[in-house]
Amino acid sequence: MNPLSSSAFVATDTPARYISRLCKHFAHKIPVSFDEQQGRIEFDSGLATLQAEEQGLRLQVESGNADDLQRLQAVVASHFERFAWQEALTLDWQPQSASS
Repeated sequence: MNPLSSSAFVATDTPARYISRLCKHFAHKIPVSFDEQQGRIEFDSGLATLQAEEQGLRLQVESGNADDLQRLQAVVASHFERFAWQEALTLDWQPQSASS
């Protein structure tokens, strides 16, 4: 079964800062890897990836079922929005089509 996934993009001049903050925060509890361009957070229920892009930051979550996907969206968004309060950034998740 293909995992379900969704992504969100935020325009920011400092994507590396958010990648670092999110990954360092979760690294205390779960497997994480990151550098200035990308991050990977391995939750029990799925995977979150972060990718710096020219105009901002792309976040993606994927999971095996819709309930876990929604939980991952909520967890990643709540932490991201807490770290991004100065820029007042919020995440608008968009479903991604399954790759064939």
